[in-house]
Amino acid sequence: MESKVKILNYVKYVGGTVLFVGIITFLIGFLQNSHNILTPVGVGAVVGAVFIFLMGSFFVVTEEMLEKRSDHEKTISMIGIPEE
Repeated sequence: MESKVKILNYVKYVGGTVLFVGIITFLIGFLQNSHNILTPVGVGAVVGAVFIFLMGSFFVVTEEMLEKRSDHEKTISMIGIPEE
């Protein structure tokens, strides 16, 4: 359980930092006429932050589901029910 919390905290901080930098970059590129190239870079950073957060959450959920499945299989083998 402790490793899952560490992973979620890491994903939260990294995703939040990238999101913050992406929003700032987007706003600078959008509001300043001479820095038009920063607008797509900012959008890309925001999308990257969302991707980082979703993938990190997916890894934690997948790990949880695999642990529950292995616990279920151990319970079935202890009871003596034949597996299909």
